[in-house]
Amino acid sequence: MRAVVQRVSEARVSVEGETVGVMGAGLLALVGVAQRDGLPDAEELAGKLVNLRVFEDERGRMNRSLLESGGSLGVVSQFTLLADCRKGRRPSFAEAAPAEHAEPLLEALVATARGLGVDVVTGRFRASMQVTLCNDGPVTLLLDSEKVF
Repeated sequence: MRAVVQRVSEARVSVEGETVGVMGAGLLALVGVAQRDGLPDAEELAGKLVNLRVFEDERGRMNRSLLESGGSLGVVSQFTLLADCRKGRRPSFAEAAPAEHAEPLLEALVATARGLGVDVVTGRFRASMQVTLCNDGPVTLLLDSEKVF
């Protein structure tokens, strides 16, 4: 699984003009699922997201996790994170998991994060979404369950 994670002061996800997710301070994760991903990848990524130490402590250092800061986690499906743009001008999505494989893994990630004690908001799987956010810092991180980066 691959994620682009942003520390946000607020975020909102809309589908066809309807707000489907709203959060205050926390982390917004745009998540792509690869064909080769499984349940261990979803659980590992959820654990990483809730425990990343990217929130400021009393000395202003990034030393607190989402769990410690009491923030929310936003999870938005984004298969385009698996795009291969190395050849030509049209991205290849051959590595992205089909919907019937990806959706249960995203649901497992959300369930695992909730089980760890974090409030989680989501987008709507397979929908064309509009994501509005205020990046705090800015802080943006790239995560990959295969540790590509």
